[in-house]
Amino acid sequence: MKAERFLTRPEQYRLVYDKGAAWVNSLVVMRAMPNGSGFSRYGISVSRRVGNAVTRNRVKRLLREILRLTPILPGWDMVFIARPAAAGKDYATLARAVKRLLGQARLLPPAEGAAEGESETGKFQDTITKQQSKTNPSR
Repeated sequence: MKAERFLTRPEQYRLVYDKGAAWVNSLVVMRAMPNGSGFSRYGISVSRRVGNAVTRNRVKRLLREILRLTPILPGWDMVFIARPAAAGKDYATLARAVKRLLGQARLLPPAEGAAEGESETGKFQDTITKQQSKTNPSR
């Protein structure tokens, strides 16, 4: 089902914003969290700071196409937030930025012949714990 690929409700976005971990570069911010299902979903947020309606829609189209063509591990909810610097960038530049974020989050499938490591959810939980301990030293 096509709609399964997308976050569609404000509550879904809010959950990812509140409980997900963040990865950042100069063009895009990615927030992600496990969703416990057999497929990954994503949402795209482009604020008015990025530019006028034509520019914002162009950035959204580019990000949708990049995500459509990029294999992502199943079981994750992600929100991609475009930064103002993304407005003038071409497809290749945005694709490199998005793939770098997905790689940092370990959401890209392993390359052919790669050794099996710990589970992706375990790596994510370690990342969440580290981020929470940085922001809340009492833990």
